[in-house]
Amino acid sequence: MKASSFHYKTLKEAPKDAELISHRLMIRANMIKPLASGIYSWMPLGLKILNNVESIIRKNMDEYGCLEVLMPMVQPKSLWDETKRSEEMGPELLGFIDRNKREFYLGPTHEEVITDICRQELQSHKDLPKTFYQIQTKFRDEIRPRFGVMRGREFLMKDAYSFDLNEEGMNKSYQAMKECYQKIFDEIGFNYKIVKADSGAIGGNISEEFHVLADSGEDTLVFNDKDFSSNVELLDESLKKEIETKIAENDTNQIDSIYGKLSIKKGIEVGHIFELGNKYSEAMNLSVQHDNGQRILEMGCYGIGVSRIVAAAIEQNHDDKGIIFPKNISAFDCSLISINEKKSNSVREKAQEIYSFLIGNNIDVFYDDRDASPGIKFSDSNLMGNPYQIVISDNNIDKGILEVIERKNQAKTEITEKDLLSLFN
Repeated sequence: MKASSFHYKTLKEAPKDAELISHRLMIRANMIKPLASGIYSWMPLGLKILNNVESIIRKNMDEYGCLEVLMPMVQPKSLWDETKRSEEMGPELLGFIDRNKREFYLGPTHEEVITDICRQELQSHKDLPKTFYQIQTKFRDEIRPRFGVMRGREFLMKDAYSFDLNEEGMNKSYQAMKECYQKIFDEIGFNYKIVKADSGAIGGNISEEFHVLADSGEDTLVFNDKDFSSNVELLDESLKKEIETKIAENDTNQIDSIYGKLSIKKGIEVGHIFELGNKYSEAMNLSVQHDNGQRILEMGCYGIGVSRIVAAAIEQNHDDKGIIFPKNISAFDCSLISINEKKSNSVREKAQEIYSFLIGNNIDVFYDDRDASPGIKFSDSNLMGNPYQIVISDNNIDKGILEVIERKNQAKTEITEKDLLSLFN
């Protein structure tokens, strides 16, 4: 992609109300545009990164035998009445009445809808096990949307739902999805922790959260070096208070507890998995034929905040120059920066030659062919956060080399053209 054909208008300063670094950088990098409180449009650069995240999620979900569906965002209130969650969720549910006086919600989650589908589709134990998933827009009417796409009202989510004949099957599906999530977050390139969690309004007996470790995280996590990890909200009050006091004092040293020495970190929740049991299947009468009778099914549900992942990646990977995206989700594999190409035919020709070579080898390259100063080009490239910057200049051409700058540490190396592809292996 050439910059002259792309839509990329950066800002020197972020809006004053942007608190988190991810919010500020996403606005400055022209990744998102605010439309209303907690509601954003995704611009070409941001959408490209969002699509990369989706691709990693979809690939791994498919490899684990999950089946993709797409359910409506608009849901009848009557389904929520069956599970009584229309009362439990309260004002986070945004509802409306259509012209025929029927009540609907904009879906914040889809347990009721998928259960309704499956009570029509699953008749026998031979139809099991099944796990369905979707990547779809959700809406929660947050009382105070903030932090950009980190806590918006409209957001993109991957939600999956498993259906099994018994608890043993549910446990197996749950563990398979936990393993799948680990592969997803490993492939994205996160430093993360899995912790015990509260099931909240979703329900169920067992749940775990996947947290990207970042100082800006809203959640406090504790874990030892063996087998204990938890959200601080699940701890007893005395230990919880002791930990909160240490955090208030900026003391992040380990703390002694009945679980051994605990490390304290802040985290951003990007995934949550639940063993639901029969909470929804019993309320909505989802059963199949088995042993000459009807068996209520056991369910699990599994969420990933797709749009939140982009923000979390920035919170964990940035410096004072801008974003440093993990290579598997960056918008482009590299940036190609030409120095004063409008004044130098040799620079322009060499840049076009390298661009064509990279495109021909399936390298997704952002070629900054704008008539802009080197300072602006480097500044915008650092803000964009692609893993490598390849610099074409008269001086480098005379030396017969390409200058490569690694975005993560700004390390500069000189390579020959024949070694260029080795960067992307």
